[in-house]
Amino acid sequence: MSAVLVPGTGAPRRILRNAGFLVGAFIVGTVLIVAILAPWIAPYDPFAIDLSRRLVPPMWMEGGTPANLLGTDQLGRDYLSRLIYGARISMIIGIATVITSGIIGTTIGVLGGFYGGRVDDVVMFLITARLSIPVVLVALAVAGLMGSSFILVILVLGLLLWDRFAVVARSTTMQIRTLDYVSAAWCSGCSQTSVLLREVLPNIATHLAVVATLEMALAILLEAALSFLGLGVPAPLPSWGLMIAEAKEYMFFTPWVILVPGITLFVLVLGVNLLGDALRDMLGTDLSR
Repeated sequence: MSAVLVPGTGAPRRILRNAGFLVGAFIVGTVLIVAILAPWIAPYDPFAIDLSRRLVPPMWMEGGTPANLLGTDQLGRDYLSRLIYGARISMIIGIATVITSGIIGTTIGVLGGFYGGRVDDVVMFLITARLSIPVVLVALAVAGLMGSSFILVILVLGLLLWDRFAVVARSTTMQIRTLDYVSAAWCSGCSQTSVLLREVLPNIATHLAVVATLEMALAILLEAALSFLGLGVPAPLPSWGLMIAEAKEYMFFTPWVILVPGITLFVLVLGVNLLGDALRDMLGTDLSR
């Protein structure tokens, strides 16, 4: 009955030939593995302070030591250990934000695209209202009023980044609801819930997967920005944005303290965007199939 929109034949071959997908998947996969295995691969406790070893440079610089491969910060904490645990924070916030915003946006978009009429008018009003709200300013205001918190960052970003899911889910659902296999499901006596869950959602999943990667990159960047401003993940949690904020006073004399987390954040966001662009190219679906 269901005609799931999947990539055409030769998809595995296209994946192996897509350099962007391979690079993005390698970067994201590596960071995800590091985040999961952080307690076992981090050489030191990321919260352990040793003022006698403040601002030790990385191993390849003069004065560096193999005991601290990426050096130490202004409190003598091992930079590599904090970077590894920071990967866990970035991935948790990115994935949790995508799940939260994805559920909200997909639900709203599918309902609007499937039922149309007044329901769609309400959905369009909600999307328009959300698009008129500046995400960064609202996040800053909420964090400033309620204080910095790990859970609060996830909730704020999840409740503010659902608009793309809603727009894509609505537009693709409007195209799918008139296709033959949906009409056949109605004729066979399937309920509305069954049609939505078995016919509509599987056929828009590829489009939503692309949106999820883009939203994940945005969530990671916004968390880093909020933490840099002191309104995101609270200290002493090793957020990459917070590490950059703590290092800005030393950047002219020990530039590596800001370059290390900055480059790591750049590489992760680049990897997520490469993965999203590759998925968009490879998962292009033909709605007439």
